[in-house]
Amino acid sequence: QVQLVESGGGLVQAGGSLRLSCAASGRTFNRYVSGWFRQAPGKEREFVAAISRNGLMRDYADSVKGRFTVSRDNAKNMVYLQMNSLKPEDTALYYCVADERSWGAPNRERDFGSWGQGTQVTVSS
Repeated sequence: QVQLVESGGGLVQAGGSLRLSCAASGRTFNRYVSGWFRQAPGKEREFVAAISRNGLMRDYADSVKGRFTVSRDNAKNMVYLQMNSLKPEDTALYYCVADERSWGAPNRERDFGSWGQGTQVTVSS
């Protein structure tokens, strides 16, 4: 439904910060709920964060709540994930996701129809 391209991944030490960016194509991005998933090697993909169309509603996985912040700028067709106090357990491939739906606090893979290619985040101890 929409093309998503993540950037900003890289290597960071434990306790550090990193901001991921997601660029969305199209003129109707404000119709899409968006968010982030992640997947570590050998593990299932897990929900990280979601944000409503207007950016007012946000939801986080318990494992990142208080450390990560999801935001969006519809005028720029951008979604962000600010990650603070990073832990080695945060090491994963991070995916930007989106779906043309109502909010409903989506947190399942099947809730999102559009996925980016992923950007790698590696946190060293």
